[in-house]
Amino acid sequence: MRIITCNTNGIRAAQRKGFFTWLSQQNADVVCIQETKAQIHQLDPAVFSPEGYHCTYNDAQRPGYSGTAVFSRVKPKKLVTELGWEPMDSQGRYLQVDFKGLSVISLYVPSGSSGDEAQDRKEIFMEKFLPHLQALKRKRREFVICGDWNICHREIDLKNWRANRKNSGFLPHERAWLDQVFDEVGWVDVFRRINPDPDQYTWWSNRGQAWAKNVGWRLDYMLCTPGVAATAASASIYRDERFSDHAPLIIDFDTDVEA
Repeated sequence: MRIITCNTNGIRAAQRKGFFTWLSQQNADVVCIQETKAQIHQLDPAVFSPEGYHCTYNDAQRPGYSGTAVFSRVKPKKLVTELGWEPMDSQGRYLQVDFKGLSVISLYVPSGSSGDEAQDRKEIFMEKFLPHLQALKRKRREFVICGDWNICHREIDLKNWRANRKNSGFLPHERAWLDQVFDEVGWVDVFRRINPDPDQYTWWSNRGQAWAKNVGWRLDYMLCTPGVAATAASASIYRDERFSDHAPLIIDFDTDVEA
């Protein structure tokens, strides 16, 4: 099973930069996308519903904003698009597809970087999403949560960590929240289990030469329940082309998606 996750920062913009051409060559079983920034009626199915995939979009009510999508080779048995609270539901930030014994989620965590109001929305997310993570963990199925989490967990996960200790995305209590997710609730950061190396980033500012100099942040994770995490065989970040300010994260698992 190959799963790819990518924040496209506008799926139409990513398409113009070659994202779907690249994707057609990846032999992915499940593809999770965040920040589609489009309404489904704006997307030509011939382009944005790739052949061979069952495609589901969860649009934000506000045009040109947020939104998630999941493409899967196997038709999902069930879809979950709402959690019953804001800002998740009206902004299309959560999309869960259920298969036999496995669920895959595309998640777009609110960013707090634009100011206090944005950070407040992120705080609400962290408060309300932790019980959801606990509830999922108790279910008798495996989960893979693919997302732009907008938090770097440890110093190794961003280049300029000293300068960002007071900035959203690397605040001590945000990092402690991820500690709780991993250490207490029991979710697994699969990429870090496989790859302990520094300089592994998935997002770069468009300012200066951040991309060229690899001055980045690792914001995009696949969090897995222990059973499916144990089957993870390889993990990579694709940087040969640039489709977005985020790079695709690819993880291969020694297991199958079953209908």
